[in-house]
Amino acid sequence: MRLFLIAGALAGGLSVALGAFATHALAKTFDARSLTIFETAARYQMYHALALVLVGVLGKQSERAEIPLTIAGLGFSLGIVLFCGSLYALSVTSAKWLGAIAPLGGLAFLLGWLGLAIASWRFE
Repeated sequence: MRLFLIAGALAGGLSVALGAFATHALAKTFDARSLTIFETAARYQMYHALALVLVGVLGKQSERAEIPLTIAGLGFSLGIVLFCGSLYALSVTSAKWLGAIAPLGGLAFLLGWLGLAIASWRFE
């Protein structure tokens, strides 16, 4: 579970850095649509970075919830890579096929939230 806590902290910091980069460096070169896509990726990355931190903290609380918390952490991590990563790449390259990867990341996020809900149910 410590790995999810570390991953969440790093993903959160990267989200802040990428968001600042978009605001200050990319705003002059990106069109409005590309900037919106990039900012959406940074926002979702932050939400799920915080969810990863929560998974890491909750993992210390209950052994009965270890498996669903692991599923949650993996779902959130995979979602950040697939959903946010494809949106970052789409905004930079305008390669429309990258948009087809985002729904897979969305499914991973949903799996993460389902795992977190199941873990919450198992807490004593």
